[in-house]
Amino acid sequence: MFLFLISLFPFFLFSIFKIRKAIHMLQQNYYDESERYFLWILNNPKKVWLEWDISFLFLVLLQFLTHDIACIIFGIFYILLAIEYHHERIHSQNKKPLVFTARVRRLLITICILYAIMILPMILCYSSKMLVANYLYLGFVTYLSYLVVKLANTINKPIEKCVYFYYQNKALKKMDAMKIPVIGITGSYGKTSSKNIIYDILNVKFNAFVSPKNFNTPYGLILSINNYLDKFEDYFIAEMGAFKIGEIAETCRLMKPTYGVLTTIGEAHLESFGSRENIQKGKFELIESLPSDGFAILNGDDPYQRSYKVKNDCSLFWIGIENKNVDAYATNIQTSYEGSKFDIKFKDDEKFYSFQTKLLGSHNIYNILAGVLLGKKLGMNVLDLQRGVSRIKPIEHRLELKRAGELNIIDDAYNSNPVGAKMAVEVLGMMPGEKIIVTPGMIELGEKQYVANKTFGNQIAGVADYVILVGKEQTKPIYDGLVESNFNKEKIVVLNDVREAFPLIYKLKKEEAYVLLENDLPDLFNE
Repeated sequence: MFLFLISLFPFFLFSIFKIRKAIHMLQQNYYDESERYFLWILNNPKKVWLEWDISFLFLVLLQFLTHDIACIIFGIFYILLAIEYHHERIHSQNKKPLVFTARVRRLLITICILYAIMILPMILCYSSKMLVANYLYLGFVTYLSYLVVKLANTINKPIEKCVYFYYQNKALKKMDAMKIPVIGITGSYGKTSSKNIIYDILNVKFNAFVSPKNFNTPYGLILSINNYLDKFEDYFIAEMGAFKIGEIAETCRLMKPTYGVLTTIGEAHLESFGSRENIQKGKFELIESLPSDGFAILNGDDPYQRSYKVKNDCSLFWIGIENKNVDAYATNIQTSYEGSKFDIKFKDDEKFYSFQTKLLGSHNIYNILAGVLLGKKLGMNVLDLQRGVSRIKPIEHRLELKRAGELNIIDDAYNSNPVGAKMAVEVLGMMPGEKIIVTPGMIELGEKQYVANKTFGNQIAGVADYVILVGKEQTKPIYDGLVESNFNKEKIVVLNDVREAFPLIYKLKKEEAYVLLENDLPDLFNE
C-alpha cells in the first residue's frame, strides 16, 4: 500500500501539468462560450488525444511483474511524462500565458472535487490484486483531462452566472449614478483602432474614458466600469465584440449607448456567425439599440452598411472616401511610410480642411473620418479636430512601427482579417529597405479561409523579399499563393515556432530591413 501511494505522486504531478494546459486552452477559448472549447477539442485530435500519455495503455503489461516493481515502473512512467510536459511548456510558444483569475481558481476547486470523487474511493478500497486495473483507471482519468475541464466548467456555469450578475448589477448602479454618455464601437475590423483614435480626438476637448486593452465583451466592460471608470469622465468609449447574433445586443443592454460607430462589415468570425448576412445583422444590433435622440456614424463605402434597412429612428451620419454623397469624406489622400495627409470635406461646409496623421495605412483614414465626424457632432471645432488627429498615437500591435535592435518592426500582430492583411502588405511595400513578412495566416474565416489566405500569398508575392510562414499546415494556402505568383521558393521559410524567426531574419537580411509581423495566433493554434 505504501509503495502504491508513493507511486501516485508523479501521477498527480503530471495530472497538474496536463490540467493546467487544458485550462489554458479553455481560457483562450473564452471559457467555452458558444462551445468554442468543445469545438477546439473536436478540431484538434492530435493535440488532445495523441499526446504521450496515450501510452498508459501499455500499463496493462504490469500484470506480468511483481507488485513492487509494477509500482516503481508506474512512478517512473509518470515522472518521465511530467518531465516531458514541463520541458514542452518551457519551450512552447506561450504568446498569451494562463491568467490565474478568480474564475480559474473556482474552476480548480471544482476539478479537485471531481478528481477526489473519481480517485479517493479507489485509494480507500485499495487491493493489491487490483493494482494493474487501478493504474489503467488512473491513466484513463488523466488521459481525459480536457473533458474533465469541460465538465468542471459546465458544473461551474450557474456559479459564474451568479458572479456575473453580481458584478453586472454593481456596474449598472454605477453607470446609472454617473449618467455618462456611452459611445459604442463595433464592426468586423478596426474596432480597437477606432476606439483609440476617437479617444485621442475627443480628449482635445473632453475627458473621455476608453475600455482598456481589448475589453470588448460584457465581462470586460463590467470590469472596466467597476475598476477604472471615474465620475469626472464626459464620455465612455466602449468597444463591442461578438462571435454570433445577439451578443452585441446583450452588450448594449448593459452599456445603453447613446452614440454608435460601425467600422466595416467583413468576414471576421464568419465560422461562428454562419454567414455574412448574420454578421451584418449582428453588427447593426448596436445601431438599433441607440435611443431616438442618439446618432450613429456609418461607412458609406461599405455596401453591407448601405444596403441595410435600419430599424431605428436615430440620426444616421455617413463617412466615405469613394462615396462623396456622405456627411464627411476624405480626398487628396497622400500615404507614405511616415503617415498620411488628406483633406476632409463636410456636407454642410464648402471648405476643404487639411489633416495629418502618423498612423500607417490608408484604412486608418476611415477610422479617423469616423472620429472627426463624431467629434464635430459632439461640438468640437475644426481646429481642435485637426489637433486631435495630429496627436493620434500609434495603436499597439496594429501597424505599429518600432525599432528592435537593427530591425524596423511593423507590428500588426493583432490584425487577422483579409482587409487588414492587404493594407499591411501595402504599408510594407512603402518601406524603403529590405522587406520581410512573418505570418501564421488568418483563421476563423470558415469555408473562405483557404481562398483568403491564398490571396494573401498573392499579395505578399508582389512586395516581400523574404517570407517566413509559421505553421506548415495552416500556412499552406499562403504558400500556394506565393508559388502561384512565381515567388522564389528559396526565399520562403516555414517554421513551427515564431521565436525562431528573428535569429533567421538576421541571417537573411543584407541591408536595412523592415519586418512585418502579420497576425499572432493564440497558443491554441500552435502546430
